[in-house]
Amino acid sequence: MNQVFPSYWIENVGKRNLAQIKTILAIDYGKSKVGLALGDNLVRIAFAYKTLPNNKNFWEILAKIIAKEEIKKVIIGRPGHNNFKDSAEAGAIKKLGEKIATELKLPVEYQEEMFTTRMARNNLKEKGLKNLERYDDQESARIILESWFASQDF
Repeated sequence: MNQVFPSYWIENVGKRNLAQIKTILAIDYGKSKVGLALGDNLVRIAFAYKTLPNNKNFWEILAKIIAKEEIKKVIIGRPGHNNFKDSAEAGAIKKLGEKIATELKLPVEYQEEMFTTRMARNNLKEKGLKNLERYDDQESARIILESWFASQDF
C-alpha cells in the first residue's frame, strides 16, 4: 500500500509513529474466488482491494501481492465458531493460514465471517452496483477486516 502522508500529518503525528504502521491483509476465502482487503493498524480503516480466482495460480499471485503491499499481518475469515471442524472449506482456510505463516513468515489470525457475504451484497446494492458477484468477495474481506479492527485493543 506504500502510503504517502501529508507533511502536516507527519509533523503532528511524528515520524516514530510512521514506523509503527503495519499494513494488514484480510482474506475472504472461497472455493472459486478469494476476496482481499487492505488496512493498517494506525487508522484502522479497511479498503476492498481485489478478487482473485481460486485456481492453480492463486498462491503465486497472493505471495506477490503480500510482498508488493508490504503486508505485516494476515486476517483470514473463518466460518462461524467451528474451529475448522465442520467443512472442507474450513480445512482449506486453516491450510491457507498455515502456509502463509510457515512459507511467508507472517502472523495469521482468524476472524469470524458469519453473514459477511450478505452484508457485502447489501452494501454494494446501496452503492448502486449491479454486478455484485464481481465485488462481493473483496467487500466481504473488507467487512472481516473492519470486524477484526473493532475487536482489537490497540
